Amino acid sequence: MKGFLEGLGALMCVAGVCGVIRELTDGWFKFVGLTRFLTENVGFLEGRELFANIVIAVLGVALAISASRLAKS
Repeated sequence: MKGFLEGLGALMCVAGVCGVIRELTDGWFKFVGLTRFLTENVGFLEGRELFANIVIAVLGVALAISASRLAKS
């Protein structure tokens, strides 16, 4: 479980950073389409795509750090 959560956190961090790069380059960097799907199809995130991608990256880092502190069971 620890490895799964660390991997999920790393994936979220990479997706968030790719989304931030995509937003800052006006859609030129289309490496990860997941963040585009999440931020463009949710109504209350319209106009806040950059903030949403930053939040995804920070949550990914927090998940990976908290998973690494779990005791191995």
